[in-house]
Amino acid sequence: MTYKKIILSGGNGYLGTVLAKYFSPLTEEVIVLARKTQATTGNIKTLVWDGQNPDDWTTSLEEADLLVNLCGKNVNCRYTEKNKKEILDSRLIPTRLLGEVINEMENPPKLWINITSATIYRHAEDREQDELTGEIGDGFSIEVCKAWEASFFENETPKTRKVALRMSIVLGLQDGAFPRLLNLVKLGMGGQQGNGEQYVSWVHELDAARSIEWLLQHNEIKGAVNCSAPGAVKNQVFMRSIRKAYGISFGLPTPAWLLAIGAKIIGTETELILKSRWVKPGVLLIGGFEFKYGEIDGAMKALKAEG
Repeated sequence: MTYKKIILSGGNGYLGTVLAKYFSPLTEEVIVLARKTQATTGNIKTLVWDGQNPDDWTTSLEEADLLVNLCGKNVNCRYTEKNKKEILDSRLIPTRLLGEVINEMENPPKLWINITSATIYRHAEDREQDELTGEIGDGFSIEVCKAWEASFFENETPKTRKVALRMSIVLGLQDGAFPRLLNLVKLGMGGQQGNGEQYVSWVHELDAARSIEWLLQHNEIKGAVNCSAPGAVKNQVFMRSIRKAYGISFGLPTPAWLLAIGAKIIGTETELILKSRWVKPGVLLIGGFEFKYGEIDGAMKALKAEG
């Protein structure tokens, strides 16, 4: 199926690059809204925006099939007051701006997907968290998610369907969490982190892109949707799967106390590693979406082959 126009706001990061590459052969035009201009590549072009004010970029949204908003400062940092404000503002301000612009348009995007986070659910080692029965947690990162989704849904957009796509850890070779974990494995430090019992919810980058196209084709779906492979696994299994795929038999474990020291040194939070995220993609599964990589060993083999 050929689409007319796909818009990726804040789309110059890792996932935006994945989506631009995926949709490029499927659409006439892919437009990336970014703070810095970049050279046009094929049918992928960049328009400059600041994420805060309407400008010339607003006309690009007219008659788009899909708008995917990926804005947000990386949460892989220490939660200082300054960083907290930037994390929150970098999500809420562009989201509200897009909502205001869309509400004034004659022919706005048919579907607006806001990439939010599956970390909105509580620490869960007892059961899966889906969109219907999942329990929202508490803490700074979850308050960010709640405010983010509230800003997304606060205004009606009668001509534009909206989906808050709660994204799990996206696995790919180019960027994100996986290359960093792989480096640990190759250095012999790829054992379990903490007690290894915390669940890791993940999705292969191809399935992340495929699920977005699937949502574009299913007009009946709106609201919150979990984007996570059905095969969530414990941290110890996740790390073992990386070692197995890359033929490395041993990995030193990292206890929680050492993670805390390491997190301070590299400027991050242990929550990103120790929180148990056991997320079920209920809407996708019920709707009939078929994951290409539903189990972790298959995903790891594919990543190894791609490398």
